[in-house]
Amino acid sequence: MAHSTPLAGQVALVTGASRGIGAAIARELAAASATVVVNYASSPEAAQGVVAAIQAAGGRAWAHQANVAEEEQVEAMVKVVLEQEGRLDVLVNNAGITRDGLLMRMKSADWQSVIDLNLTGVFLCTRAVSRSMLKARSGRIINITSVVGLMGNPGQANYSAAKAGVIGLTRSSAAEFASRGVTVNAVAPGFIESDMTAELNKEPILAAIPMGRMGQAAEVASAVRFLAADPAAAYMTGQVLQVDGGMVMR
Repeated sequence: MAHSTPLAGQVALVTGASRGIGAAIARELAAASATVVVNYASSPEAAQGVVAAIQAAGGRAWAHQANVAEEEQVEAMVKVVLEQEGRLDVLVNNAGITRDGLLMRMKSADWQSVIDLNLTGVFLCTRAVSRSMLKARSGRIINITSVVGLMGNPGQANYSAAKAGVIGLTRSSAAEFASRGVTVNAVAPGFIESDMTAELNKEPILAAIPMGRMGQAAEVASAVRFLAADPAAAYMTGQVLQVDGGMVMR
């Protein structure tokens, strides 16, 4: 892990960071010298594995369990972070699930569970950190949305709706927080190699990607690091960065 220090002395909370894109983001921010809080819902061993990898590379991290769809758990998590670290500079809203199925057959529970975690969870975490960030007149919030929030996707009405909602939430909160020095941006990955995409039929996916390959979690993490740590991103807010190999061009 190559270290630089743009986030030295800062604290970053990454939700859903025990695996996949979230774990890559946690490692990337730690490599930028942030203290990283690795949030997880139900995989303590995986979360501790991410923490151990960061520590082995010379970084600082610790794990905290919370279901970000639950208001009380989110508030308690942010309180613990502020009590232990004394500050919270970066929030990455990454936690998410899929419950795919055609709309006409989709169970209400599958609709609601995706909305609750993928959209309401972003709202709850953003609201919880906003108090300290606005008071400090500093902070960067990065929301992980998806290209399906821009273009829709058959069989993913719940996921697409949630991710489109994240874009709207990003822009609204960016407008509310801008005058207090807090930026809010989103990263929209395309199809990324992960356990969530491992079972997909790759042939039609690759045909729809101009670059002809799926993305890597590290490529998404690099975009997040730019928004979280790079001085060049200080004047960016309310934006959506697409990391999709050219899949959605607009």
